[in-house]
Amino acid sequence: MTGSAWARRAWPQMIRAGTQLRSVPLVPDIRLHLASDPISLWQRTELRSGRTGLDPPFWAFAWAGGLALARYLLDHPETVRGRHAIDVASGSGVVAIAAAMAGAAAVTAYDIDPVAAVAIGMNAAANGAMVLAVCADVLDQDNLPASGTGLVLVADAFYERDLAGKVTKLAERGHARGAAVLVGDFGRPYLPRDRLMQLASYDVPGQRMLEGSDIKRTTIWALPGRPATTARAEPEDLE
Repeated sequence: MTGSAWARRAWPQMIRAGTQLRSVPLVPDIRLHLASDPISLWQRTELRSGRTGLDPPFWAFAWAGGLALARYLLDHPETVRGRHAIDVASGSGVVAIAAAMAGAAAVTAYDIDPVAAVAIGMNAAANGAMVLAVCADVLDQDNLPASGTGLVLVADAFYERDLAGKVTKLAERGHARGAAVLVGDFGRPYLPRDRLMQLASYDVPGQRMLEGSDIKRTTIWALPGRPATTARAEPEDLE
């Protein structure tokens, strides 16, 4: 059996063994395979795969930016309806799933972690959402976002300088090609605030283990300018 064939059989089993399928805060209509203990899951994954140095299981947790952006898409389906959307550094796929549920014409979720790609597919299936999960590093590919992409979605991707710079460049490429860009982030150090405008804010619960506080005030941001169909929040949402 080849390595890829083994992975196709083994990763789903490991995901099911190390997580529980449950509703997530702020968007209870979406269910994800989530872990309660990140270190144990990480160790089990490396042990069962016989590989070390695997990426941390970011896909196994509901991060504040992704939850807020998913909520925004469901609250404002006009931002995504009928568009081809891509979700960059998708993790659990919660944003991609919300985009599909809100009426996107097509949704592609990208992540560099092969286990995340499997988890995204499983999470999408659990919610009856059509999402194409792709394991690929797309940040340095000048041909992406492809022509015809109508919406670029990014959440929780501004925690490292180099990563943030690459994500920002990809978002700006997409914007220059006519795509709207939406970002979910509570204000990490490398978020390019000076290039973004605020659309809405949400109090995201359940973040004690991940972010050190029970509730994270998390903002939805957009690259300003065209297209002009991006929904605006009411002023009171921007406190």
